[in-house]
Amino acid sequence: MSTLHPLALAATARLTARFARIATIQEAAGMLSWDAAAVMPAGGASARGDQLAVLAGLAHGLLVAPEVEDDLAQAEAAGTDPDPWSAANLHLMRLAHTRASALPATLVEAQARANSACEKIWREARRTADFPLVAPALAEVLALVREQAGALAARLGLSPYDALMDGYQRGIGAADVAPVFAAYESFLGDALPRAEALQAVRPAPLRLAGPFPVPVQEALCRRLSVLAGLEPEHSRLDRSAHPFCGGTPTDVRITTRYDEQDFAQALLGVLHETGHALYERGLPVAWARQPVGAAAGMAAHESQSLIIEMQACRSDAFLGWLGGELHLLFGGDPAPYAGDNLARLWRRVRRGFIRVDADEMTYPAHVILRFRLEQAMIAGDLAVADLPGAWNEGLRALLGIVPPDDASGCLQDIHWYDGAFGYFPSYTLGAMAAAQLMAAARREVAGLHAALGRGDLAPLIGWLRTKVHAMGSLLGFNDLLRHATGKSLDPLDFEAHLTGRYL
Repeated sequence: MSTLHPLALAATARLTARFARIATIQEAAGMLSWDAAAVMPAGGASARGDQLAVLAGLAHGLLVAPEVEDDLAQAEAAGTDPDPWSAANLHLMRLAHTRASALPATLVEAQARANSACEKIWREARRTADFPLVAPALAEVLALVREQAGALAARLGLSPYDALMDGYQRGIGAADVAPVFAAYESFLGDALPRAEALQAVRPAPLRLAGPFPVPVQEALCRRLSVLAGLEPEHSRLDRSAHPFCGGTPTDVRITTRYDEQDFAQALLGVLHETGHALYERGLPVAWARQPVGAAAGMAAHESQSLIIEMQACRSDAFLGWLGGELHLLFGGDPAPYAGDNLARLWRRVRRGFIRVDADEMTYPAHVILRFRLEQAMIAGDLAVADLPGAWNEGLRALLGIVPPDDASGCLQDIHWYDGAFGYFPSYTLGAMAAAQLMAAARREVAGLHAALGRGDLAPLIGWLRTKVHAMGSLLGFNDLLRHATGKSLDPLDFEAHLTGRYL
């Protein structure tokens, strides 16, 4: 029985009900966003923007209502709840209220409309490599994001950019990330040429001869997703221009895109999104639709997709099993499907322009570029009109290459055009955390290597269920890593992984 005062218990009950209602509205908005990306006809874009704006306004209004502050104060006045989950939930409710109350409803709805409108223009601008087409809409989005960042910064006592970052991975700011990225840039400057030189003297990979019919690819993707543990009764696989995972913990939606000449893009994309989906499915049911029951942040989320795709499914053991399965499915010469050949194909280091196609060694360079550019844009030091030139120069400095056009440069990602500034660091923090988690799993899970060699991800998923998924948002990013691995983020584990795999 709780020892809290009856008034505090009543206030907590009201807050719990309110936050469940807010979460339900956000789930509805998430489904509308999935629909817009996967199946909505182009003519629905304008109305969809209005729908999302109204839902954003409703959720915001529920969160900033005067009675919420009264209930929070009443619940907090009773002192710390002895139950750590309840205490953490109340703390996260307060944080959510503080962030929301810093923003006027007019700004929240204006951002939802501007983001939706800009994202639709971006699709055409990317297709035609026409940055000027979307520049005015991006400028409007950026102005609103800067207004949002300034308001949050004043309320949270953070810099504007850190206030945005905190919304994606709480407790992590630019000062935490910048030295990690600088150290990695130094590592890459030495490791990348060495990896390229070693790769040059190894046998060239044999190409997988297509075509690979899309229905066959889709069936394969569904099979491997289920094999990884994602239940069909709680998930869907659909198509979209940009693969993603959305939906809710009981109705997870993942998407991918198909190429009849190369099934790897779809297959590896689905394995990546399945990692996200499994995290959502493993969250604590007892705290569903409560802040503490949500995922621990986007860096934590990326660690779960990348430990499945990069650490497990691109391992030598798993590729050896997968090659046999692929040859049974597609037939032809078995040599290209040998595990060592798949490794040469799918773990090939190459300096490229496109982030989502990058290998795991050069991928962080793409994130470092975006981290630096979006900091400059939020600070007002980089105008939208100057973005293409700054992008090209930044990529040249990091990887020694310059995009041939803006579709391969600053138009390639949806994030900024949809208002998501401060998100990009999560990708590389997640990759580093995935390597750290996998190193711990290899130490702790008996027979893990052999299981991967049978295509069996269950031992790894079981370990993640306990160490990560079931923890929800009880712990922050570094505390979650300490719980799972015994230490906070250690980028050296990622460097050791890359060294072992490529050098």
